[in-house]
Amino acid sequence: MAQKIARRSYMLLGTVALVFGSQSIWANEVWPQPGKAVRIVVPFPAGSGSDVNARLLAKLISDELKGHPVVVDNKPGASTIIGAQDVAKSPADGHTLLYTIVVTHTQNPHLYAKLPYDAKNDFTPLTQVMRSATVLIANPNAPFNNLKELVAYAKNNPGKIDYATYSPGSTSHLNAEILQMRTGTKMLHVPYKGTADATRGLVAGDVQIYFDGTASAVALIKAGRAKGIGAATAERVPVLPNLPTIQEQGVDGINIMGWQGVFGPGKMSPSLTQRISSLISKVSRSKEMLALIENQGNEPSGAAAEEFSKIVSGDSAKWGEVIKASGIRLE
Repeated sequence: MAQKIARRSYMLLGTVALVFGSQSIWANEVWPQPGKAVRIVVPFPAGSGSDVNARLLAKLISDELKGHPVVVDNKPGASTIIGAQDVAKSPADGHTLLYTIVVTHTQNPHLYAKLPYDAKNDFTPLTQVMRSATVLIANPNAPFNNLKELVAYAKNNPGKIDYATYSPGSTSHLNAEILQMRTGTKMLHVPYKGTADATRGLVAGDVQIYFDGTASAVALIKAGRAKGIGAATAERVPVLPNLPTIQEQGVDGINIMGWQGVFGPGKMSPSLTQRISSLISKVSRSKEMLALIENQGNEPSGAAAEEFSKIVSGDSAKWGEVIKASGIRLE
């Protein structure tokens, strides 16, 4: 009996030592390491809406770290896959982060039979910076001014409306597919390499419509370079109060809110995850970031790691249902 008690005591002490030893290791993590920049990978071109947001975030993080270098590394292409893959393969030491949108972790896994990353296990959700939406816009010379007129024109002229997307399988693509399904119309998909190219295509008149991100859509509408058709949101966009939602105009199902957030590589330690998440959440709520978010027509968030992880999981389930219903599958 005494031997059994001694054995159990030894095992308990071993477990305690392991736990506290691990905590001690994590507590001694140095982040950021002197002389080693923090790299924020943005899977979009320089000058895009996400890039602008990430660069302000990088500046604010650097300020909090007393000038430690925080750099933005643009790796656009392949529906965010190129940039995401880079981060997934990076060391989990907090010096490589991913600033991305909803597509990377909640849409791509349902769209592609094979991905070079595991959306759940290869990343650590850190902070949801903002919630964002898309707005259906049209070239100023398009022969329709609202959703009812667009649908009527599309039905009378099948295949005559071209719609832009910033990549196959993106939110802009999925929303357009749902619109066609719900209205019984047929339009031609024109995929571009990034948001900037898609915007240029719309403004030039190469395509007639585009489900654009709120920030650039608002700027284009206010500048007269595009006209708003409808907001793909549950409620009207605050900076476009006179633009009805698509749902208000009689088409349901195009109102899933997107977001932008920061991820680290998978298997980051709990202490490092908490430290970086808290820092990003703090700067996400700074006056500078809040002003930028408001001007873009987006909504501030700052949801930290645990809450953000639940958001990612829930949105993945929602988009999975939409993608399955649409029948879209990409190679």
